[in-house]
Amino acid sequence: MEAINSMAREMAGTDMPFLLIGESGTGKEVYARLIHQLSLSGETPLRKINCASITPDTLRDELLQDAPQNGRYPPTLFLDDVHDLDIHCQRALVSLLSAEESKNGHARLSARLISATSHDLEKAVDAGRFRRELYFRINGVGLRLPALRERKEDIPALLDHFLAKYSSQLGKQAPALNGLEMETLVSHAWPGNIRELENMAKKIVVLGRAQLALADLRAASPRIAGTESLKISSLKIAARAASRQTERELILKALERTRWNRKRAAQELQISYKSLLYKLKQIGIAE
Repeated sequence: MEAINSMAREMAGTDMPFLLIGESGTGKEVYARLIHQLSLSGETPLRKINCASITPDTLRDELLQDAPQNGRYPPTLFLDDVHDLDIHCQRALVSLLSAEESKNGHARLSARLISATSHDLEKAVDAGRFRRELYFRINGVGLRLPALRERKEDIPALLDHFLAKYSSQLGKQAPALNGLEMETLVSHAWPGNIRELENMAKKIVVLGRAQLALADLRAASPRIAGTESLKISSLKIAARAASRQTERELILKALERTRWNRKRAAQELQISYKSLLYKLKQIGIAE
């Protein structure tokens, strides 16, 4: 992700076209807007064009209506689901992008293009479903956005971001997640990627209880017996999960020794009483 972010920042200020490749929900439109904001045309609106149901004439009108005037920077156009362009629209787009067209007095597209696809366009080219010339024209800078299951170490940070976002929007306090609840999130396959995680975060804030919000995930996923059974690819996540489990066990043992006198348990654990209350809430035994 750091390499992707670096490439986006470095190339955003150029006029090179971007092709964003990734499964649904991996953040292609988010990156399209980021690239546009960092470009010379960042102060102008980003024009989004859905390629699924558009005719060649409509596509031509959409692409040419914002031609730069009076020294303005060219607009940025976002072609969403570019793989859905039919062969006639592909031909029209190639014609607009072709430098030779301008010599004959025909309209030429001067906008900067950012295209997005969830398909393998190289295979589509080989199968004859996508024009090779168009593929190379829109693929100036190709960014492949990984699926969330390939970057699970980012789940805690992304979750914190979305919990804070919806806590602010809805005016509700986001509940703290305990170790088992976080392990449930990390072990989930996330077929809907970041969009699915965002929806889950909103659900957690709305319900006010992570346990209720995660019920569907637990039902769909194999039961987690402990950190050793988690199929976690990231050492950082494994270390955090093990640390949370160890902390939980130490707190419970201290409470048992002090007959659940929380002030004495806090003294024994060498933490403040307020810190112990927060940690009890985190591990789901606040009451």
